[in-house]
Amino acid sequence: MPYNAMRLVPTDFERLPQDVPFLGRHARECGLTARQLDSWTRAGLLVRPLRGVYHAGDISDTLALRLACVKLLVPSGAVVTDRTAAWLHGASMALAPNDHLVVPRVHLFLTPGNRLRNGIVASGERQLLARDCLKLDGLSVTTALRTACDLGRLLHRDAALGAMDALHALNQFSIDQLIREERRFKGFRGVRQLRDLVSLVDGRAQSPGESALRLRWYDAGLPLPTLQCPVPGPAGSTYFLDMGLPCCKLGAEYDGEAFHGETFFARDSARRTWITERQGWRLVVMDRSNVYGHRQDAIEMLRQAAVENPSKCSAHRFF
Repeated sequence: MPYNAMRLVPTDFERLPQDVPFLGRHARECGLTARQLDSWTRAGLLVRPLRGVYHAGDISDTLALRLACVKLLVPSGAVVTDRTAAWLHGASMALAPNDHLVVPRVHLFLTPGNRLRNGIVASGERQLLARDCLKLDGLSVTTALRTACDLGRLLHRDAALGAMDALHALNQFSIDQLIREERRFKGFRGVRQLRDLVSLVDGRAQSPGESALRLRWYDAGLPLPTLQCPVPGPAGSTYFLDMGLPCCKLGAEYDGEAFHGETFFARDSARRTWITERQGWRLVVMDRSNVYGHRQDAIEMLRQAAVENPSKCSAHRFF
């Protein structure tokens, strides 16, 4: 295949827009095939942020770019909702697990009586008030607050808290506002779950796994933890635990593959050795298998750690 010697890319690639997103069908109109698009996507020359939408791999991921991608799929009068709205607001952690691998569909809703049916968008009907929506460069999107309420109602409990944590981290609403807003959804599907979660939301969680582990912490009967809990480190430095009870020196961490895989083993081991041996903490470290997977023993591990914790803190009665 001929290549452009200056850019080291196939010459056919230059038929595509280089600075704006485009639809797959546009590429086919330019004489390119789905196989070429897939090959260039795997090579990093293209990015496919949404089903049916592509852009050049060297374009920076910005809100303007995300809006341009969504606009290619959204018909007039539609409102972008749920995980797609969270993504547009900047809460990428609200996406479903592995959505970055399979490419998420756009979530949007139309006026009552209308519904889109295709493989690119997840569409339906939803009653929305004027205050539930805002305009982002002409695109109607549910507010961060309404999005948090919808995801808190409709997602699985683990994913719901993770999405609400990520949206709260944007500082577009307070916990008090979230609690007040929950009351308007009386009788709606999933409102009981939403009611249970609103007071637990904390934007300091740094991953969906941390949010899910925090739910296991609550389910184990432990008191509300401090998130990003500081622990004195060597030479005046400070280490931070995902969650902990400073008075009892009991902490827990979630090891996701992205930031706690083999590459980071030595770093994590040294930090945790200092925290446990030099600072006297009882630390429970878990991964996906403990929180989500075949073991699902996180609650048992946390309860055992609380029982074995040598702290003399008597302010908390764990169970």
